Amino acid sequence: MEHPENNPEYAGLTVNSGVAPVSSVNPHLNRQRFARRHLTASDYVEGILKGNITILGQAVTLVESTIPEHQVIAQEVIEKCLPYSGNSVRIGISGVPGAGKSTSIDEFGIHVLKEYGGRLAVLAIDPSSERTKGSILGDKTRMEKLSVHPDSFIRPSPSAGSLGGVARKTRETIILCEAAGFDKIFVETVGVGQSETACHSMVDFFLLIQLAGTGDELQGIKRGIMEMADGIIINKCDGNNVDKCQLAATHFRNALQLFPLPESGWAPQVLTYSGFYGYGIKEVWDMVYSYLDFVKKSGYFDYRRAEQAKYWMYESINEQLMGNFYHNPTIADMLQAAEQGVLNGERTSFVAAKQLLDAYFALLH
Repeated sequence: MEHPENNPEYAGLTVNSGVAPVSSVNPHLNRQRFARRHLTASDYVEGILKGNITILGQAVTLVESTIPEHQVIAQEVIEKCLPYSGNSVRIGISGVPGAGKSTSIDEFGIHVLKEYGGRLAVLAIDPSSERTKGSILGDKTRMEKLSVHPDSFIRPSPSAGSLGGVARKTRETIILCEAAGFDKIFVETVGVGQSETACHSMVDFFLLIQLAGTGDELQGIKRGIMEMADGIIINKCDGNNVDKCQLAATHFRNALQLFPLPESGWAPQVLTYSGFYGYGIKEVWDMVYSYLDFVKKSGYFDYRRAEQAKYWMYESINEQLMGNFYHNPTIADMLQAAEQGVLNGERTSFVAAKQLLDAYFALLH
C-alpha cells in the first residue's frame, strides 16, 4: 500500500509498510491426521482385564453400537471376558423422576467405597427423546463426589427406546465392568414407573426410591414395581418433610403386607433417608448387605443369577430375530409398501403384519 506521507515533500515523516499477518496455525504443525488405532478383540480384553478405564469405555461404546461389524467384535470381547465376571454385587436403583436417584447414588457410592472398599461402576440410563432420539446423559453432573473418585467408573447410556428402564446392552456392560475389576455395580434406571422388569432381571438387589405423598396402601394392590422391590427407601426425609416421610413409610409398610412373601423369603423393608444431607445412608446399606447375606446363606443368590441368565438368553433370541427380520433386504422393500397400505386404509395393521411375517418365513425355507 502506498502512503503519501512517505513523499519527500513531507520531510521527517515516515510510515512503515507493516508486516504480513501471521497465521494463527503453527507452521511447523504436521497437518497429517493421525489414524486412530483400531483395537482388536484381544486388545480390548487385555485392556479391560488390566482395569484400563479408557479401553473399558471404548468397549462399552462398541457393545452399544448397532453396526453389525461392531457387534461381531463386541460379542467376541464379551465371550472372552465372561470367565472373569460374576464376582460383583449388582444393585438396581429405580424411582419416579425427581426422586433423587442420581444425588442418592453419589452418597451411596461414597459410603460403600468408604465402608466396604473395592471399586464401583455406575451405569446410569438416561431416557431418550421419542422426537429427537437424543439423550442429555446428564446424570453424572449430579454425582460430584463419585465423578472424581479414583475407584469409581460412571457410564451414562441412552435408553434408546428400550422398555424396562434400562438400555438393551446394560447386562453385557455389567460383564465388562466385572472383568475390569469392579466388584460393585449400580444400575440406575430412567424411572419410568411400573415396568422395571428388565432391571430387576439383571441385579441382585432392587432398591426403589420413593417420595412422600406418592401413594398409599392402595399401591399394594397394583403390584408392578412395588412387588419387585427388595427394599423401599423414602428420600428427602429432612427439615419440615420428616413427618410426611414417616407417614409415607407407614403407608408403604401396610402396602407390602398385601403381597405374598417373595420367592427369596426376604420381607422387604421400608426406610427413610435424605440423599442431599446424607442422613440414614448407613441404615440403607446395612439393609442391603443383610439381604445379600440372607440370600447367599439360603442359596437363593445363585439360583436367581441362574434364572437371570436364562431370561437373558430368551431376550437375546428375541432381539436377534427382530434384528434379522428388519435387516432382511426383501422385507425392507416390502415394509414401505405395507406401511403405505395401512396409512391409506387399504389393509389393517394385523393383516399387513401377517403378510410380512408369512413372506419372511417363506424366505427361510
